Amino acid sequence: MEKHITMPITAEVTKTLHAGDYVYISGTLYVARDAAHKRFMEVLDRGESLPFPIEDSAIYYMGPSPAREGKPIGSAGPTTASRMDKYAPRLLDLGQKAMIGKGKRTQEVIEAIVRNQAVYFAAVGGAGALLSKCIISSELVCYGDLGAEAVLKLEVQDFPVIVVIDREGNNLYETAIEKFKK
Repeated sequence: MEKHITMPITAEVTKTLHAGDYVYISGTLYVARDAAHKRFMEVLDRGESLPFPIEDSAIYYMGPSPAREGKPIGSAGPTTASRMDKYAPRLLDLGQKAMIGKGKRTQEVIEAIVRNQAVYFAAVGGAGALLSKCIISSELVCYGDLGAEAVLKLEVQDFPVIVVIDREGNNLYETAIEKFKK
């Protein structure tokens, strides 16, 4: 099934998304990788607020390359999501509704997805130059000292992803293997 959604992503929206769906996202995505996630945990441990609104947000696990002249961003391909697995459940429990990356997730993350009616999307690895064409603007939110791991706010139009793990815990990586075996 092919679907178009506009951010923010709510539980009502995740209810309509199923493992294997092709989804085109428009609106705001936040970019953060491991170093930024580590800082998020430090901020939360101090009882402070995160530097962007986490509720109903989507975090794209990506470290962009520098933008060419006249472009909002360079190549924008996904990074391996499992590097954020130790942080993801806490952010999901705070209201984050979507993650975009590549690769498998731990059982703890899958349980947090189900518990919070969230979703995990995969973006196509190796297609960063093509994905960057869907990015309308890019703005530094915080942690500029982290370079490519800084937190960015992206505005995207028809950003292509695939639902890998839906809010019921259906996991495309597992179901696709079973289908292939038949």
